[in-house]
Amino acid sequence: MSGKTFDFAVIGAGCFGAWCAHELLRDGHSVVLLDAYGAAHSRASSGGETRIIRMGYGGDELYTRWSMQSLQQWRELSARLQRPIFHPTGMLWLSGTADGYVRQTQQTLARLGVPHAELSRGTIERKFPQISTTGIDWALWEPGSGVLMARHAIQTLVADDIQQGLTYGTTSVRPPHARARLDRVSTHGGETISAGAFVFACGPWLPKLFPDLLGARIFPTRQEVYFFSPPPGERSFAAPAMPAWFHHPALVYGLPDLENRGFKISIDRHGAAFDPDSGSRLASNEGLAEARAYVEQRFPQLAGAPLTESRVCQYENTANGDFILDRHPEWSNVMIAGGGSGHGFKHGPAVGDYVRRLLTGSATAEPRFALAAKATTRSRSVY
Repeated sequence: MSGKTFDFAVIGAGCFGAWCAHELLRDGHSVVLLDAYGAAHSRASSGGETRIIRMGYGGDELYTRWSMQSLQQWRELSARLQRPIFHPTGMLWLSGTADGYVRQTQQTLARLGVPHAELSRGTIERKFPQISTTGIDWALWEPGSGVLMARHAIQTLVADDIQQGLTYGTTSVRPPHARARLDRVSTHGGETISAGAFVFACGPWLPKLFPDLLGARIFPTRQEVYFFSPPPGERSFAAPAMPAWFHHPALVYGLPDLENRGFKISIDRHGAAFDPDSGSRLASNEGLAEARAYVEQRFPQLAGAPLTESRVCQYENTANGDFILDRHPEWSNVMIAGGGSGHGFKHGPAVGDYVRRLLTGSATAEPRFALAAKATTRSRSVY
């Protein structure tokens, strides 16, 4: 890679970085994609087996539109590569009468023509008898949404782009230094990577690369994920009988048993501050107890179910949950793409398209993604 100047260098091969590289490559540019640990590795926010893709975002039309765009591209990728990247499990929003967020979601889906249905408590019990409706008054059903096979999707995308001419390397870069313009980055292995423009999509490592700029604007948090084993032969917790779901008032979400990994559940509430390099990846007894208590209340058949797998990943939160997709304030040829905030994976295709258009001058910048709009005090408003 040394000795060649690329049109674009993308640092970080998670979902945002991989899709940025894909879109720039498809546009005819020479692109190099680098990652310290490899595409969608286990420490990445894009690592892990599965992610929900849903259209609902309360009253926020922008993210709903981006989800609609991204779902189409995920479907196309899955069909083109003939790999099961997207599973159309449907998405179930469990709600109570006082939950205005899900009601706003319903109204937004109606305005934008997204297929959906309101399910009464009785309908939930008939359609999904494995779910206890204790404390649930109604549900919002998105039949066209579902689950993405996260690690597999990104690694497959990168592998296919390598066949299409992408230059790819597993190496880490040093924090960049320049005056008016960044022309090159140095790796810890001693290489120099030169490019006309750079995209830094390094997730929770962004504050380490740009401590003065992002150290107080991106907040990595520790998030625990659990997989429970249904009883032998019990398929009501596997797709297609079981959908992806989110109990918004409780901030708990889950996914059906896919590829025989087990029934997945996680608490969406932000955890403690977390270092992606040195933080322990062992789940806590307290977190497991909380997850198990919720499972036993909401899914009675899983009471006492064996824990088959657990993970510790991280969210890379901004103050309110909006992404950071903006140029560096001092280097006009450097783009920051991060702040996925626990909901970014599904939007990878839309992010890649948006960043490509910003870099090539064909897009108008969205103010809410600007660095200048990012506060240093957290007040979550995007879920």
